[in-house]
Amino acid sequence: MDDQATPSVKDQVTAEEWKARCDLAALYRLVHMHGWDDLFFTHISMRVPGPDEHFLLNPFGLLYEDVTASNLVKVDLQGNVLPPSTYGINPAGFTIHSAIHEARSDVKVAMHLHSDQGVAVAAQKRGLLPISQLAMNVYNDVAYHDYEGIALESEEKVRLVNDLGEKNLMILRNHGTLSVGDHPFSAYVRIYLLERACKIQLMAQAGGDLIEWDQPMRDRVFGQSSEIAGNEFFKEIAWAAILDRVRRESPGFEA
Repeated sequence: MDDQATPSVKDQVTAEEWKARCDLAALYRLVHMHGWDDLFFTHISMRVPGPDEHFLLNPFGLLYEDVTASNLVKVDLQGNVLPPSTYGINPAGFTIHSAIHEARSDVKVAMHLHSDQGVAVAAQKRGLLPISQLAMNVYNDVAYHDYEGIALESEEKVRLVNDLGEKNLMILRNHGTLSVGDHPFSAYVRIYLLERACKIQLMAQAGGDLIEWDQPMRDRVFGQSSEIAGNEFFKEIAWAAILDRVRRESPGFEA
């Protein structure tokens, strides 16, 4: 897709919304760069700054490497597509993300993936195991939601948000992974750690007996990780560095 196919909407939105659009488009490009995308069947959303309950989603049918700030779709909590959007959305993506944004005012970004390693661990009865430092970085923050088929039914929203609670990561059993955050870097680094932990788990399971750590060690490592990742200055400089990587490796997302 030619990035110029969609005219820029920069002059049609607030500066705050434009920044959110650029950040969200970068997240889509990052997912593609990591090989976590599933054509266009998973979703990342970002709350639009301001008093209205609006959020941004990917245009259904466009590949992640083609997502730009201007072609993102703005919707309300009822699923109505709002101007200046010209594309449609995936109903399953709306169900999951609208539930989270409506229930959790602290969530600015929600990322949902169907990666090979994430789905593989989601299919295991015990889910994520505390066998690596990466896993213990997030272990205490992982919730689980039982599989109910493709997320099209509005009745599932209540169960999904109840299962997530106040945690920031979720393994959707037999389905995939999900992260939320109050900043694009927070949501990204959480899903990054979870996805790598899932990959390492599968590799370790192929090699023999596993060393699992007890709750005191899980608490210790999680606390150490949270202290660093929760620093607001760290979030800003880390996200700036990530954006520079996206500009080098997947230019055009800010169009």
